[in-house]
Amino acid sequence: MKGLKKTRRIQIIALAFVALAGSTALIGYAMRDGINFFRAPAQVVADPPQVDEVFRLGGLVEDGSLVRGQGETITFRVTDGAESIPVAYTGVLPDLFTEGQGMIGTGKMVDGVFEATEILAKHDETYMPKEVIDALKEQGVYEDPNKQSGS
Repeated sequence: MKGLKKTRRIQIIALAFVALAGSTALIGYAMRDGINFFRAPAQVVADPPQVDEVFRLGGLVEDGSLVRGQGETITFRVTDGAESIPVAYTGVLPDLFTEGQGMIGTGKMVDGVFEATEILAKHDETYMPKEVIDALKEQGVYEDPNKQSGS
């Protein structure tokens, strides 16, 4: 009788382990397309993404680069101070999207152009995504707008 309880306990533990491993594998498989890594333009140039790799590109919209084409296609360049990447976006841009401001786009590189499927712009006067700030600080071109100059 004692051996039967021990055998059942081992079977239940083994079954629980198999179920946990299976559910972890299924969750990982389901999330494989939902994870987008952030990259600054300098990182994209230094280490080009794989074909059809979806990622997030962030930086400042380069002054003088915004071109509204025929229809809904808009092109511009995103920079982090060190490198600049051309971006093409088809759709309606956020109201706060302007040149010289921070943005993050989700998409993939196609023939040297980042084709964005989603564009996010800053939402108030001083906000900039943390990833963009970190990338700009790394390049030495970020100035904190809240920092008081002078003494």
